[in-house]
Amino acid sequence: MKTTPRWLVAVALAIPLLADAAPAPWFQWRSLADGSLVCSQTPLGPGWEKSSGPYRDAHCEKRMSAK
Repeated sequence: MKTTPRWLVAVALAIPLLADAAPAPWFQWRSLADGSLVCSQTPLGPGWEKSSGPYRDAHCEKRMSAK
């Protein structure tokens, strides 16, 4: 039976540490038509402008801190 090289095991164990994924931030968007505000992670289209953000939650209440 072959043994796995130690460097390969070390690389395999280090990969999850490199994949530091975070959720996408939320932004508050303002309608150009009537000024209403909506919280979304993605742009809503040409009739909307980014009003504020980024936020950590879907209610656009908890601001994200700068890193």
